[in-house]
Amino acid sequence: MADLNTAPNIADPDGFYAGLIETHDGLSETDSTALNARLILILANHIGDSKVLAQALEAAKRSG
Repeated sequence: MADLNTAPNIADPDGFYAGLIETHDGLSETDSTALNARLILILANHIGDSKVLAQALEAAKRSG
């Protein structure tokens, strides 16, 4: 089992952010929220490790 990696790990973070914003462009707030929920579930499925996912949930809760 791995631990959650919170260190910068995206090769092109600005490019990813631009793509994320572009994906939301033109969506209503409701549709944007639904897109975020789908993205979270897709990425959680990709991670798959329940320990890492629990660590991510806790990290997100603390950082809010």
